[in-house]
Amino acid sequence: MAKTSSAKPAAAGAVRSSAAKPVKAAKSAKAGKTAASATAAAPKMREMPPNPPSRPSKEIHVFPNPAPERDYVIQFQVPEFTCHCPLTGQPDFAHFTIDMIADQYCVELKSLKMYFWSYRDEGAFHEKVTNTILEDIVKVTNPRFIRITAKWYVRGGIYTNVVAEHRQKGWKPLPAVDLPAHSFESGLLR
Repeated sequence: MAKTSSAKPAAAGAVRSSAAKPVKAAKSAKAGKTAASATAAAPKMREMPPNPPSRPSKEIHVFPNPAPERDYVIQFQVPEFTCHCPLTGQPDFAHFTIDMIADQYCVELKSLKMYFWSYRDEGAFHEKVTNTILEDIVKVTNPRFIRITAKWYVRGGIYTNVVAEHRQKGWKPLPAVDLPAHSFESGLLR
């Protein structure tokens, strides 16, 4: 179904294109101001769609791990986390890094975005909100391992970093593989 245009017809005597007849200059400044104020109506605001594309939500969605036979790291970077200080009401900002080794389920990104957005108007201490986020992700995914690092921006001259971890009972990481370090090669002659 096509939408009908709600555009208003052009005012009488208005210039429609560069090919139209030139408009005569106003005889007085007062007449010019009156004409300008009549044509300078309030800007039309975009209406909210009936189903907004996204809303904050505390619901985290998951999908089956496509490679549950191996340990691999999924890393999420959330550089624009916002909540409020529960004492002052001032905004707090943090950069969250989530490192996760999934077991049977992975976190769906859009739901994670909406989940983080849901904290925007809540008051929470840094330590509490970091641990709550860890607990909520563990509840729905039961990962083999997860570490959340929250780097809180300066407040009162102090930066706060909060690191919280969860390890699935019985899970042991594979030994680290040390690879040889190589110097950077750009392919350019020096």
